Amino acid sequence: MTARIVLLVTSPRLPAGLLTSAAWDVVRQHPVLAGAESELTTAVRQAGADVTVVDGPATQALLDTVAAHGTAVWLAGPAGDESLARELGLRLAREPGLAEMELMYGSWDPPGARLLDAVAVLDRLASPGGDPWKRAQTHRSLAGYLLEESYEAYDAISADDTDALREELGDVLLQVVLHARLAEELPEGERWSIDDVAGGLVDKMIRRNPHVFAGAEAGTLEEITANWERIKRAEKARDSVLDGVALSQPALSLAAQILDRAARANLTIPLPPPGDQADEEERLGATLLTLVAEARKAALDPEAALRRATLAHAETIRAAERG
Repeated sequence: MTARIVLLVTSPRLPAGLLTSAAWDVVRQHPVLAGAESELTTAVRQAGADVTVVDGPATQALLDTVAAHGTAVWLAGPAGDESLARELGLRLAREPGLAEMELMYGSWDPPGARLLDAVAVLDRLASPGGDPWKRAQTHRSLAGYLLEESYEAYDAISADDTDALREELGDVLLQVVLHARLAEELPEGERWSIDDVAGGLVDKMIRRNPHVFAGAEAGTLEEITANWERIKRAEKARDSVLDGVALSQPALSLAAQILDRAARANLTIPLPPPGDQADEEERLGATLLTLVAEARKAALDPEAALRRATLAHAETIRAAERG
């Protein structure tokens, strides 16, 4: 029988005892070594396996165990113990007769596993002994940062820069997780956590997509959108079709959204005539609102149109400065 060393790598983001059947077979049949006590060593022992924590050079301990038993299993730590694998690989390359090395995955990170790391990092930063700046923040003090990071993500989308978008979405995620962590410090009865945020999102998506989760007829995109709006109205008791519109968004996009909400509700409300307004600011506002309505009829985004024209003009200014 060929002597072998099994490097057993597991996900630190899953429960310690959640291993594949092949991993359980190997730890139950052969001596197991590890670099430190952990939840995983405890779980393996409770399953009846023999686990020895090595106090000293791990490579030699593994080779000694192989010489005595034919096979040795190393329970890798949370980071994977790459340095040990490298050292052991070099030793076995020089002396191939000692043993063969096998890498075995006892569990894998599920999709979204790094989100758990993000939550853990923000928890440490916002806890006693963490980052004083983050601990001093409130939902209100962070509000501007949430807008700023969202705008930077929007800029990356506009520039078709997917690498920048990945980074900027990370900054948006930081704001979401930090707000949730701060909410854990609210008074009893008001506090909530990132799990409440994620749980509310999951429940909402399942409710509003019955064509995916409840076997409802999918229909056309228009029918799916209409069904979404119907479910949304049933969920939220609102007095107006304008309830829920974000009033702090830029004025052009706010005007476009209000006009769109009214149209979807089949409400035809005359726009204020610019010539009838009392002062210049009111006349300008009415004129801009009329332009937004015209843009909507032409299926154009007034916010994007003004942004495009403004950025083009900015380039003209820079060119003039360069002479």
